[in-house]
Amino acid sequence: MLKVEKLGVILEATSHDFESAGVLNPAVIQEGNDVKMLYRAFKDGNFSTIGYCEFDGPISLKSRHDIPILIPEKNYEIHGVEDPRIVKIDDVYYVTYTGYDGKNALGCLATSTDLQQFEKHGIITPSASLQSYKIALDNNRSIFPKYFEHLQTYIDRGLIHKTKYKVWDKDVVMFPEKIDGHFMMIHRLLPGMQWVKFKSFSDLDKAFWKDYLFHLNQYILMDPLFDFENMHIGAGAPPIKTKAGWLLINHSVQSTPKGRNYHATVALLDLKDPTKVTHRLNTPLFSPDQPYEKVGYVNNVCFPSGTSLFEDDFYIYYGAADNTIAVARMKLSELLEQLLKFPSHD
Repeated sequence: MLKVEKLGVILEATSHDFESAGVLNPAVIQEGNDVKMLYRAFKDGNFSTIGYCEFDGPISLKSRHDIPILIPEKNYEIHGVEDPRIVKIDDVYYVTYTGYDGKNALGCLATSTDLQQFEKHGIITPSASLQSYKIALDNNRSIFPKYFEHLQTYIDRGLIHKTKYKVWDKDVVMFPEKIDGHFMMIHRLLPGMQWVKFKSFSDLDKAFWKDYLFHLNQYILMDPLFDFENMHIGAGAPPIKTKAGWLLINHSVQSTPKGRNYHATVALLDLKDPTKVTHRLNTPLFSPDQPYEKVGYVNNVCFPSGTSLFEDDFYIYYGAADNTIAVARMKLSELLEQLLKFPSHD
């Protein structure tokens, strides 16, 4: 049996204004024994920036900046830069994050060579109006019905013809290496996860995304399947390459009579063709059951977004109740052994 050990909270809010209300949803990059973390920090009014800290080993905090390293600068992120993820390809760090302008939440990109100075590259997901997205979905009639259900929530709020409102696209994670010479990333148009491959970020223009959305059904990676993900799912940490396949740590959202629960979940993608899901655990990897996960800015949340590996010890870093950052540990070999018992039938 897979044993998941929760090690508790490793990062909390401080008295610094930018992170005085909470810290959550960390991006993690491991370099030898060092674990470098970029995390979402927020202050009163839910204005988010990205903070930075480093650990000696998986959980021993050794340094932490007292100012954010990424702040809102552009109109598309003026209300917050949120939920970073990070990979390193060649000598470049790629940080994907959500830019929030007060109305729209869209996937964005920043790059760096030292994790201190960053160049922002703007929105890298479809910046599609609700009306154009509806037209595209109407061209994908075989798509999972929940896509139309989520669009209906915009329609019910009378937003469908308001051009300032876009369809939300969040939880962008990149693969840590190129696949057949292409960048590959996963993103989320509710309620599922989609994949996209491209040679250059400059390829992701309006024409590219218009064609992509008109054929969205061809790019579905995973849609909600189990009861514990009956609302939606989204990518967590960037995929991890193993002999068994690409290990993908996700989050799922479950609607219950008492409210929403955010779980950590896991799947395995084909090593040669990561657009194919080969295995998918039919239970959550772990769920909110500790006080620091059950009560916070948002109750009942385990939101995994970063990992590290020390020999066979696999660490998952996650936002707990949208208030603190916690970590869980398990044996990677045991996780893969358990996961391989559940071939996907998507």
